[in-house]
Amino acid sequence: MTTDTARPAAASGTFRLGGDLEINRLGYGTMQLPGEGVWGEPKDRDSAVAVIRRAVELGVNFFDTADSYGPDVAEGLLAEALRPFRSDSSADGVVVATKAGLTRQGPGEWTPVGRPAYLRQQAELSLRKLEVDRIDLFQLHRIDPDIPVEDQVGELKKLQDEGKIRHIGLSQVSIDEVKQAQGIAEIVSVQNLFNLTDRSSEELLDWSTEQNIGFIPWFPLATGKLSAEGSPLTELAKQHDATPSQLALAWLLKRSPVVLPIPGTSSIDHLEDNLAGASVELTDDEFAELSKIGA
Repeated sequence: MTTDTARPAAASGTFRLGGDLEINRLGYGTMQLPGEGVWGEPKDRDSAVAVIRRAVELGVNFFDTADSYGPDVAEGLLAEALRPFRSDSSADGVVVATKAGLTRQGPGEWTPVGRPAYLRQQAELSLRKLEVDRIDLFQLHRIDPDIPVEDQVGELKKLQDEGKIRHIGLSQVSIDEVKQAQGIAEIVSVQNLFNLTDRSSEELLDWSTEQNIGFIPWFPLATGKLSAEGSPLTELAKQHDATPSQLALAWLLKRSPVVLPIPGTSSIDHLEDNLAGASVELTDDEFAELSKIGA
């Protein structure tokens, strides 16, 4: 494992997404960049762009976004931030993942829509907003219960066959739903809620590990009361000269080689703090202790 302090994200190790896109496992998620409730423009657009650019400088080469973040805000921020790097070797291998399938009716409101025509429209718009010829990873943000899965994933397969998306992923799904989708197209990643204190998707993670499918945990830094002064997590963090958030990320990275955390933040200081977690190496005993604490 590398210890390049100039590009700390590299210390997280690598994973080949879809077997051909090698990325550093610790990435960055753009959900926190828009306004409150993931709605509207950020308070400071220049600062939001600066955070993304700093992430690239620190070795992040896997960025997760969605058409619904804003909506129609985060993808544009990402494109603007990456623009100067497009012809620069420092951005070689940068992988951008986006999603469609959730619509927005206001701050904090999310409604699944999986009509094939809608998913195609959103994919076409994402190509424009991200300023790319092909989307590296296009994820179905939610399975729409009112539309057959074959129609939803089938439309993504058509887009893939047309060369508009490279790989297909799913979000907030069960093992059975992934298996059903696999009968229609190759699924290279799943993105479910998972962290030290919420392991409701543990069975999916174990299955994904067996299948070598990328597992992208959203909301990876939920430490809550575990971060209180004097708590076991805080005491262990002190032993590592680390923060509770860094330990939570280290736990995720050790949990499985297919885990690809994407902690998001609108602060460069928090970004740098998060990425330093890639260098924290837990012993087996410490991992077991953290697992017990989180449970």
